Amino acid sequence: MNIILDEKYNKFFRNWLILLILLIGLMIIVGGLTRLTDSGLSITKWQLFSGIIPPISQQDWIYYFDLYKAIPEFKLQNYSMTINEFKVIFWWEWIHRILGRIIGLALILPLIFFSFKIGFKKLKNLYTIFLLVCFQGFIGWYMVASGLVDRVDVSHFRLSAHLFIAFIILTSLTWYYLNFKTNSNKNFFINNSKFNSIKVYLFLIFLQIILGAFVSGLDAGKIYQTWPLMNGSYFPNDINFKDYREFLNFNDRSVVQFIHRNVAYLIFFLLIYIGFDIRKSNKKNLYKPYFYLLVFIFIQIILGVLALITDLHIAVASLHQISSIFLILLSLNFYYKSIN
Repeated sequence: MNIILDEKYNKFFRNWLILLILLIGLMIIVGGLTRLTDSGLSITKWQLFSGIIPPISQQDWIYYFDLYKAIPEFKLQNYSMTINEFKVIFWWEWIHRILGRIIGLALILPLIFFSFKIGFKKLKNLYTIFLLVCFQGFIGWYMVASGLVDRVDVSHFRLSAHLFIAFIILTSLTWYYLNFKTNSNKNFFINNSKFNSIKVYLFLIFLQIILGAFVSGLDAGKIYQTWPLMNGSYFPNDINFKDYREFLNFNDRSVVQFIHRNVAYLIFFLLIYIGFDIRKSNKKNLYKPYFYLLVFIFIQIILGVLALITDLHIAVASLHQISSIFLILLSLNFYYKSIN
């Protein structure tokens, strides 16, 4: 990566990239907690500037609570909620939205500064990431809008798109940071990595993120809360898998949970195969990142099982999502080091 800065600005640039990665990770965590606490529909309007100021007076709280009372989630599900209970879910969503604004400013302001220092062309990838962050804000509102009219929750397809884009932003920033740190220009898609199995592994990891969002959006973790079998059977007993169309029904909670489980198994066994592969190739530089990755795969699977059998206990489910962030970061580091 041909970015030349003096020592002072070089350190600032590196720390800035780290800060952005941490902020995106925090955003994913807060977004997960917003979902787990069913707080995502508590703010029914998107006010880019005026929405920065939270309710202050009792009259303000009554105004926002009345807006919430008008949507199906309150009418059909939370009709007994008090204004004090509403405040709890409101604050989660408000923090989530404020954090989105902070990320936008934390990205664009230093980016403009560095553009004057080293030129726009050398930073065009970061401007692309900024546009992706802006698009993510739109997708967030598009997701919320799906739950304001004729349903008590958001579309799980829109939820998965929202989460997937968040991980794409995290991936893009991490890859940019790795290139800057090593003064390299490795391409994520086109490279000389001899381990195609690692690319397959990464594809499955991102697929699993989408499936995880489906599980969350459909509350698919609230059924078949046993492991390793699904209520005593490998296949869910309410699905006819002889009809392949049933297998592709991603609106069905049983199907989504079944696929999510089995993709996890596939990822685990593929990673074991990759371990033998790098051992056979004597790639000693990959031993340590592979070990860390294998440990977090174990942790992620264990947390997934615990989340299921504890009826999605908020602490366990949140740790499951936090672990997925570390898993992505470790996977990217492993993949990066596999490229010569």
